Amino acid sequence: MFQGLRNRCALACVFIAAVAAQTTVTVSGTASHPIPSTLFLQNRAFQQVTANTTAALYAWSAINNAAINVIADPVPVSSALPNSLQLTIPQGSTGQVGFGNEGYWGIKVDADWTYNASFYYKFPTSSSFEGSITVGLQSSTGQIYASAAVPISGSQTAWEQVAVSLKPSTSPTSTANNFTITVDGVSAAGQTIDFAMLSLFPPTFKNRANGLRIDIANTLYEMKPSFFRLPGGNNLGQTTATRWQWNATVGALVDRPGRMGDWGYINTDGLGLLEYMYLCEDLELQPIMAVWAGYSLGGTSLAEDELWPYIQQAIDQINFVIGDPSESAAAALRASLGHPEPFTLNYVEVGNEDFFASTSYIYRWRDFAGNLTALFPQINFIATTYPFDPIIEPTPKQYDNHVYQTPTWFAENSFYYDSFERNGTYYFQGEYAAISTNATNLYGTVSEGRLMYPTMQSSSGEAAYMTGFERNADIVFAASYAPLLMNTADYQWTPNLVSFDAANVYPSTSYYVQQLFSINRGDEYLPSTLPDANGTVFWSVTRNVTAGEVLIKIANPVGTVSDLTFILPYTNVSPTGISTVLTGPETASNSPSTPDAVVPVTSTITTGATFNYTVPGYSVSVLTVKAS
Repeated sequence: MFQGLRNRCALACVFIAAVAAQTTVTVSGTASHPIPSTLFLQNRAFQQVTANTTAALYAWSAINNAAINVIADPVPVSSALPNSLQLTIPQGSTGQVGFGNEGYWGIKVDADWTYNASFYYKFPTSSSFEGSITVGLQSSTGQIYASAAVPISGSQTAWEQVAVSLKPSTSPTSTANNFTITVDGVSAAGQTIDFAMLSLFPPTFKNRANGLRIDIANTLYEMKPSFFRLPGGNNLGQTTATRWQWNATVGALVDRPGRMGDWGYINTDGLGLLEYMYLCEDLELQPIMAVWAGYSLGGTSLAEDELWPYIQQAIDQINFVIGDPSESAAAALRASLGHPEPFTLNYVEVGNEDFFASTSYIYRWRDFAGNLTALFPQINFIATTYPFDPIIEPTPKQYDNHVYQTPTWFAENSFYYDSFERNGTYYFQGEYAAISTNATNLYGTVSEGRLMYPTMQSSSGEAAYMTGFERNADIVFAASYAPLLMNTADYQWTPNLVSFDAANVYPSTSYYVQQLFSINRGDEYLPSTLPDANGTVFWSVTRNVTAGEVLIKIANPVGTVSDLTFILPYTNVSPTGISTVLTGPETASNSPSTPDAVVPVTSTITTGATFNYTVPGYSVSVLTVKAS
C-alpha cells in the first residue's frame, strides 16, 4: 500500500538515456491501496441461518449416528444469537457420539501450538446426567491429535461457557481435520444438549483476542503498508437493513449478530471495529475508515429527510475510535473494552463508490460531510464519487478513485495523474488492479481473459501505473491494490493480492510489486528524463535523504529487453549498488501449485555517476545507489 512522498521538492535531477535508441533525452528543472481472523470454525454461531434446515448445519457433521439440528432456541444464549445446535444421543449408543466442524475447508493441526477452544452449553430440561464432554482435534478418518475432557451436569439448564486448551501430539501434513465435541454414548444415551458460540483459535498475531492468523498477518506486515482501508470497501452493505454497523461488531462475541456480507457469505463480525483498530496498531499503520452514507449497493439511496439517524451512527462510530470517554458514550464503550486512549484516525471515507448514486450524493455528502467536519475538523473526509462530477459542497479535499483494467491500460495510463489540476485537491487510489487481458470483457470468466492470479504481465503493468503515483505524489496521497485476500477454496473475485488456504499463504507477483514500492520509499521525488507515455519502459526516481540513497524503480510490462543509462548529478556516487528484480514469463503466477514461481532476486550491480542497466522483459526493478 503506497502512501505519498512527504516532500516532492528535490534538490537535483536524474537524467536517463535510452541507450537502445542511441539517443539521449534529458529534462531538467525543479520538482513539481475484507481480512480473515484466525477463527478456525465455520458457521460457529449459526448466525443469519434458518433453523431446522440442512443448510443451517453447514460445515458441521454428526459423529457416530448422533442426531444434530440447528434450532431456534426458546432460551437463546443471547438476543443476537437466537440459534443453537441441539445434540441428541440416540438410545443404544456406544462409543463417542457427537459432532464435528470441518473448519474453513480444513484445519491446520500443529504440535507447536496450543489451541483455545470454547463453547456454551445447557440442557433444555433438567436431568440426572453426570459425565463429561470430550473436546478434540482429529483427522477426517478419526485419528485423534488432541483431546480434553470437560465435566458437565444435566442440572445445568442455564447457559454456561466452557473453555479448554488443546495441545496436539503431532503435526499431520493434511488439513482434512475436524474440531469435535463428543460424549460417551452409553452413559449419555437419550440425553439432549444444546450448544452455542463454539470457537477454536490457534495462537494469533500479537496474541490478540479474535486476532489474525500469524502467517497472514506476517505477510501483510512484511509489505510494510502505511494504512488499512476498512471495513472493506463494498462490504458497507447491500441494503440499508443489512449494512455494516460498527456497534454490532464490538463487545462480547455473543452480542454480535453477524450479517449477510456483500459477497454472498455470512460475516460473523468476530473481526469487528475494535479488532480492526488493534490490527492497525499491531501492523504499525493507520486506518482509512469508511462510514455508511445512505446508499446501498442494491441501488437504493435514502431521502435527505431520512439521513439523520445514520449521520448520528457515523458520529458514534468515529467517537468510538477517537472520542473522549468523558464526553461520548461510544468512546466510553471503547474505554470499557480496554482501550481508554483514542486510536489514530486521520482519514474517513463518506460512503463507497458513490458514483453509482452520484445524484443523491450531492445531498448525502453535504449532510454527512458537513456535520462530520463540524464535529471532527481534524479529520480528512474523502469523497467517493467521481472527482468534481457532480459538483458537491462542501468542496472535497480528497477523492477516492477506483479502477480495474487490463495490464496494457495500466501501462498506457502511467501519466494518468500528470494532467490533474493542482488546485488543493488530493487523491486516494483506493482500489486498482489489472484483472483481465480482455479489454472487452473485464468482468468475465477466466476463460474470457479474467485472471485467476496476478501474472508478471499484470503486475508489471500495475507497476508502470504506480510510477505515476510517485511522480504525482504532491496530489496522490495513498493507493491500495484490491482485493487484498482470497481463500483459494471459496472466493468471489479474482485476482487478489494474497491467497491462502487452511495451511499456507501465497503472496502474488503483485504482492511483491507492492512490497518493492513500499519498502523502497524515498522522502523526495527527483525529476528525471520522463518516460515516453507511449513507450514500454517506465520509471520513477526518489531519494531517501536520511540514508543518502537514490531509489530508481523501473517497470517493463512487455517482453522486450531494454537498455537504460543513468546519469546521476552527484559528485560522490558509490561504484556499486543493489538491484532487486522481479521478473518472469508473461503468464507466470504464484499459485498453490507454483507458490514461488516468481520472487524478487537481489544482487550487486556496478554503478557510478553514469551507469548502464539492462531491464528484463516483464519485470519490476528497484535500483538502490548511495549518492551525495
